Amino acid sequence: MRILITGITGFVGSHMAEYALSKGAQVFGSTRWRSKTENVDHLRSKVTFLESDLRDLSSVRSLLEISNPDFIVHLAAQSFVAVSWHAPAETLTTNIISQVNLFEALRGLKMSPRVLAVGSSEEYGLVYENELPITEDNPLRPLSPYAVSKVAQDMMAFQYFKSYGLPIIRTRAFNHEGPRRGDVFVTSNFARQIAEIEAGLRDPVIYVGDLTPRRDYSDVRDIVRGYWLLLEKGEPGEVYNLCSGKSWPIQQVLDFLLNLSTVTSIAVKTDPTRLRPSDVMILEGDPTKVFKATGWKVEIPFERTLTELLDYWRQRTRVSSR
Repeated sequence: MRILITGITGFVGSHMAEYALSKGAQVFGSTRWRSKTENVDHLRSKVTFLESDLRDLSSVRSLLEISNPDFIVHLAAQSFVAVSWHAPAETLTTNIISQVNLFEALRGLKMSPRVLAVGSSEEYGLVYENELPITEDNPLRPLSPYAVSKVAQDMMAFQYFKSYGLPIIRTRAFNHEGPRRGDVFVTSNFARQIAEIEAGLRDPVIYVGDLTPRRDYSDVRDIVRGYWLLLEKGEPGEVYNLCSGKSWPIQQVLDFLLNLSTVTSIAVKTDPTRLRPSDVMILEGDPTKVFKATGWKVEIPFERTLTELLDYWRQRTRVSSR
């Protein structure tokens, strides 16, 4: 089995590569010339890395010709909601054009690997209390440029399935965390600040944004297992939520991490720059459809995920402070 992972150097891409290798797959990964490789340096002898610019059609064709995949997991994207407010055009261009080029290259080469088009729960956006838990049939009301870009990718994947018969499975994964999570994301940012406070590298003050939204959190290792099962068993053209079915207020996440800290008195201050023009207040998904299709469900308790995330940042902080 040959699998191509776009965006392999990212948080999810690195875990996807590890899982695919554990299943005996031959793994190919697309990288950009300026990609940070710290997440995948330990995989260099096991993975074939291919430099490619997904915004260039000829580069994507070359990527596909070399990798000749049976499976594709399309993860490459500008994936941070906050950045999309400051760079909406770049977010839309990167996320939409890259996927257009991938699908057009597949058509041009007459290739038909099973493709996972990775979407996001952010597509649901404005959700009302009477719509919880969120099913795949819920209206999409995106509240950020990033979410709009993922809705466009989602609809495009459906269109290419219907128009050209490409075997594309769509996902809407809810929040997923774990070791290697970028520190621009809230759980990882909290964990990094706490680790640096413990190491004496910053004052005992943790800076936060809005702590009231609720999110449906899963462990990234559960999510990539779900992606693999959908590649094997998912129905092309269909869309699947990957989620735990439970939600945590961000305040609860912060409190849990603070309780793990070796520093007993850490002040919490709101940083106005961390607040967004509009935010999704609650995301809590219904995983029934993916369970019926594949048997997948979350197995790793989120408390373990947060504990390992803090330990990851403690280790990173020790290394960087030497």
